[in-house]
Amino acid sequence: MPSWGGKSSGNKLGYRIFVTVLKKMGLQPAYLLLRFVSFYYFLFAWKSSRHILYFFRRRLGYAFVPSLTGLYKNYFQFGQSLIDKVAIMSGMAHHFTFHFDGEEHLHELVRLRRGGLLMSAHIGNWEAAGYLLKRLNTRINVVMYDGEHQKIKDYLNTVTGGFNARIIVIRENLSHIYAIDEALRNNELVCIHADRFVEGNRTLTTELLNEEALFPAGPFILAAQFKVPVCYVFAMKEGSSRYHFYSSSVKNYDYSNKTSAMQEMLNDFTANMEKMIKRYPTQWYNYYDFWG
Repeated sequence: MPSWGGKSSGNKLGYRIFVTVLKKMGLQPAYLLLRFVSFYYFLFAWKSSRHILYFFRRRLGYAFVPSLTGLYKNYFQFGQSLIDKVAIMSGMAHHFTFHFDGEEHLHELVRLRRGGLLMSAHIGNWEAAGYLLKRLNTRINVVMYDGEHQKIKDYLNTVTGGFNARIIVIRENLSHIYAIDEALRNNELVCIHADRFVEGNRTLTTELLNEEALFPAGPFILAAQFKVPVCYVFAMKEGSSRYHFYSSSVKNYDYSNKTSAMQEMLNDFTANMEKMIKRYPTQWYNYYDFWG
C-alpha cells in the first residue's frame, strides 16, 4: 500500500543558508542559488524523481523531454515555495501580489457561524494561503502531522515568528480530535490537507487522473462527524512574485448517510484537486508512490 512517511525533507544548514541569502540580499538572489540546488536534486534525487516522472509520463501523457523539464521545474518551484514561506512569515509579503478567486465563499462560510473545514492538498504554497486567510477576521486552525524535524522547525520559528494560525498537531493519543471539536464548536475554521495518509490509517478510494488512488479518510470523517460545511482551497504561484488563491463555493452535504456524504465529498475534493494539477502541473509536490 503506498503511503507517505509523514516527514518533510531538508536540513537545518540548508534552511540557514537560504534564510541568510534571503535576509541579506533578497528574493531574486535566493532564487538564483535555488537553481543550482534544484539541478542537484534533478540529477541525483532518483528516489523521488521517479515518482514525478511517472506522474508526467503516465498520468499526464507528457513526452520524455517535457517530463524532464517538468521534473526540474517541480524541484525549483518546491524550493521557491519554501523560500516564499520564510519571506511571507518574516514580514516580506509586500514583495508579492495576490489575486483572489472565490474569497466571497469563505466570507459566506464565516457568516454561517457553524464552523467549517477548508480542505487542500500538497499543491502550491499553503503558507501563502495561510497569509491570505487573515482577511477573514476569524480564527484559523491548521491540522498537520508534526513531520518537520524539530530543529528545523525551531530554527524557522526564530527567524519568522511562526505560522499565523493555531497549529493542531495530529497525535497518536487522538488529542487533536478534541482540539478540532473545540474549534468547530467555537465556529472557527479548520484547515487540513486531504491528499496524503500515513500507513495504518483508514483510507477511501477514488480516481485521480484516470487511475484509482487512496486518500486519507480522516478529513472526510471529521466533516461528517461534526456536520460542518466544506470549502476546497488552494494557493498557486504564478510568475516569480504573484499568488493566485482559489476557493470553491460552500458545500453543505447531507450527512444523514455519512458513508455516501464522505464519498461525495472525496469526489468533489479530487475534482478540484485535479483541476489545479492540470492547470499547475509542476506545483504538485508529491514525492512518493501515490498510485501504488
